[in-house]
Amino acid sequence: MLTKKQAMLFFMLGTFLFSIIFIGLTYDTVTRGIPKHTHEENMTDAVVRGRTLWDQHNCMGCHTIMGEGAYYAPELTKVYERRGPGYIKAVLMSKTPWAPRGRKMVAYGFSEEEADDLVAFLKWIGEADLNGFPPKPTFKPQSKD
Repeated sequence: MLTKKQAMLFFMLGTFLFSIIFIGLTYDTVTRGIPKHTHEENMTDAVVRGRTLWDQHNCMGCHTIMGEGAYYAPELTKVYERRGPGYIKAVLMSKTPWAPRGRKMVAYGFSEEEADDLVAFLKWIGEADLNGFPPKPTFKPQSKD
């Protein structure tokens, strides 16, 4: 058994040691990890404008991006890869509400420039290294019974 003094010393040394480890890992993540995975060098003015539009129109109120947001509408992290720029622009520039599978998307009627900015933002997001997120679905072949 430890005495009170030994227990306090053990606690203080453990707290100090793990605090140093935590600070070191945080520093490493911020200085090397995040820039390497997000490809900051590819962030253009169009990407920044697209992110601003994303926030102004509360797209996260329905969609998720990188796992964050609401789950009403589809995950958009890899939408550029799945659908391509033409499809995305058509949806964003539509003047009538769009309702795939019964879920209604607001008709924002974005201008071509605004749609291009949002496409640039979604392309940049899709190119970030997300360590395999979102996972690719595995489809099982259906048997003919």
